[in-house]
Amino acid sequence: MKLQQLYSYVRQAIDDYQMIADGDRIAVGISGGKDSLTLLYALSGLRRFYPKKFELAALTVDLGFDYYDLSEIRQLCKTLDVEYHVIKTKIGEIVFEERKESSPCALCAKMRKGALNDYAQIGCNKVAYAHHMDDIIETMFLSMFYEGQFYSFAPVTHLDRSGITVIRPLMYVPEANVIGFLHKYHLPL
Repeated sequence: MKLQQLYSYVRQAIDDYQMIADGDRIAVGISGGKDSLTLLYALSGLRRFYPKKFELAALTVDLGFDYYDLSEIRQLCKTLDVEYHVIKTKIGEIVFEERKESSPCALCAKMRKGALNDYAQIGCNKVAYAHHMDDIIETMFLSMFYEGQFYSFAPVTHLDRSGITVIRPLMYVPEANVIGFLHKYHLPL
């Protein structure tokens, strides 16, 4: 996928759901995977020509493992002129202690999102998650099969307790295009 096509998908989602307003400061959750790095790349580029002016901050939740090398992500953020923060946590330790939990992955995901949203409250009014089209469709099917409901997450969600708004600008981008973009632009995983 070419950069212009990525911009087009992301801008369409932002415009359709009024995801960005003038003066927004958006925290982009960076896991180090293909989806979050593609989102960071798209938003940092859009920031130059989008009619509503906004700022970005990239945030990574450090789960507390020793082998977590973030040097390439730091360099990418520097190249894209996006400030970068690492949120230190003990989530990994907590999740390993709670192995009795039926789904440690669900617990870890919930704790990561909580840490990200809590940290973002310091100076940011929005958090951008990198859920793409395939994630939305998969969530809908999982909801149908396991909960008997036709549900998927919303493009824009306001979290009342924190005052943060969660946005999903990659919602129109198929996962295959994210993979193509990753390879074409050699994003660091």
